[in-house]
Amino acid sequence: MWEPLDARVKKQIVAALKSSRKIPTPTGNNWVLFAAVVEVALLELGESTVPERLEDCVRKMLGWYCGDSAYGDGEFFHFDYYNSFVIQPMLVDVLQRLAKHDAQFTAPLATVLQRAKRYAEIQERLIAPDGTFPSIGRSASYRFGAFQTLALIALRRELPEKIKPAQVRSALTAVIRKMTEAPGTFDENGWLQIGFCGHQPALGESYISTGSLYLCSAGLLPLGLPPADDFWTAPATKWTSQKIWAGENLPADHAMKDVREVEVPVLKR
Repeated sequence: MWEPLDARVKKQIVAALKSSRKIPTPTGNNWVLFAAVVEVALLELGESTVPERLEDCVRKMLGWYCGDSAYGDGEFFHFDYYNSFVIQPMLVDVLQRLAKHDAQFTAPLATVLQRAKRYAEIQERLIAPDGTFPSIGRSASYRFGAFQTLALIALRRELPEKIKPAQVRSALTAVIRKMTEAPGTFDENGWLQIGFCGHQPALGESYISTGSLYLCSAGLLPLGLPPADDFWTAPATKWTSQKIWAGENLPADHAMKDVREVEVPVLKR
């Protein structure tokens, strides 16, 4: 999208991104990653970056790690899906770009990816045999966007060995159908309405609008895989909860082996 733009438009985009620096650097929740993702975009576009809004923000987020792949949303852990549709994907994206520019970030990227894979594994297990999953915490009206991390790890072809791409396809398909086929999901003009399963306006929050409901599209990331990929071509497969509830003898699930402290270097500028 960037390369075909003319020089004038490129300058305007850079200026628009830099204008966000007027907003005080977030310090207390997942918003630190919004500052970091803007800065790393500027880095990709050949611009200088601000350490307080890039490395410091990544450092802050990693400092809230709780264990077994989950991060706190600030000082405390919040039982919602923000690990999936903000924290894990943005950490992976930001550190991948930093590692591209500076090899010092290769090690923290590896740790963050290991955690994201474990979180994706947990997410796959949360999908019930009928395609439902728990509605927990705020922003429930982002619907199947709650599975952004599982979708991202599938797109990257980095699913844990015990999870086959076809079972993720089968599970996500069940979730998406369950949610999009619920009566009231769309209004008379075809736009999404506020809700988790159908039209449930009580789930609306101050930051929810018709546009923001389309964050559900983050659950469609595997669409980036080519048609010949195993994700699409392998036969439909039972996902973990279907196997467990059908009485299959599966190995027990275990927490990941991990470290809490991750060193975040200073980007070579």
